[in-house]
Amino acid sequence: MEGTTVQRPHATAALACSAALLLAALTACDSGPGPDTAEPSVPRRVTAQASSATSVHVMWERSTDDRGVTGYEIYRAGRLVASVPAAKVMTDVGGLTASTAHTFTVRARDAAGNRSAPSAAVRVTTPAPTPADHRAPTRPTRLRGTVDGSRSVILTWGGSTDDVGVTAYDVYQEDSRIHSVPGTETRARVTGLRPGTVYTFTVRARDAADTSSPDSGAVDLTTRSAPGAPASTAPTDLRITNRAEGKGYSVELDWQQPTTGGEIPAYQLFMDGKPTTTIVWGGAPPKGRASYRLTVPDPRGTRYSMKIRARLPDGKWGDFSAQRTVVLGE
Repeated sequence: MEGTTVQRPHATAALACSAALLLAALTACDSGPGPDTAEPSVPRRVTAQASSATSVHVMWERSTDDRGVTGYEIYRAGRLVASVPAAKVMTDVGGLTASTAHTFTVRARDAAGNRSAPSAAVRVTTPAPTPADHRAPTRPTRLRGTVDGSRSVILTWGGSTDDVGVTAYDVYQEDSRIHSVPGTETRARVTGLRPGTVYTFTVRARDAADTSSPDSGAVDLTTRSAPGAPASTAPTDLRITNRAEGKGYSVELDWQQPTTGGEIPAYQLFMDGKPTTTIVWGGAPPKGRASYRLTVPDPRGTRYSMKIRARLPDGKWGDFSAQRTVVLGE
């Protein structure tokens, strides 16, 4: 029948269904972000130093990514030797050969598996094996620090001695190693800090046997506040003493309270990084300096790291004080 078109109901329904599915697919694609194909930035300022005859300490600065860095990969001579989460910007690579040159690079990685280009290569030579080293280095002395803007500080200290030789100095912030420099240096610039925050730093010397010295004295530094940031609410001038009491020790803390525009109803005490107790006053909150005493059953020589923060008049917790270390019986 010339000039006549025959419509097939099932074909028409199939075409309509296909069109609807295509429209739904296009709508779904337009409703969210596209695939993550952007590479993180290349890690900068990579350094490597020999920690011993068979290990090297590698450090770098944080990378950035449009959706977030999830980790870093460390390569030796182009071969992957370590992976760390995004929160870490340093690692130790062991199992190396003594008296040998090694080359390291670092790449950043994001959640989609994108990797940055390799960092600039750094070269380090592990030293020859040393004679048996049974003594720890002496404690670094005269630790001093200056604030360098809102995100970095500069530390200096007096050198340590060792029967064989100091190979590195490690910078600690609240008992966590955050930076290292070679044993020939007594100065470090620590970056990546937060504005308007109090930090407590100590330094330890390390020898070729990876034996560390006791901590240096501590130094407290507060980075400069960012423009428009609220004033710090951290307690200041925290002091801790202890004395024997029965079979345990009495630990006494006192500190200068922050200015908050109202009374501070409570404080929270952290010991070794964990919340231990909430200090609540039996009567009216004190003014000026405040104090607290607790008894611990641990033996002489037990070491604690302590810090406190105030509950503000609006019910929120304030900034942490500087951290202090106390050794029972000392």
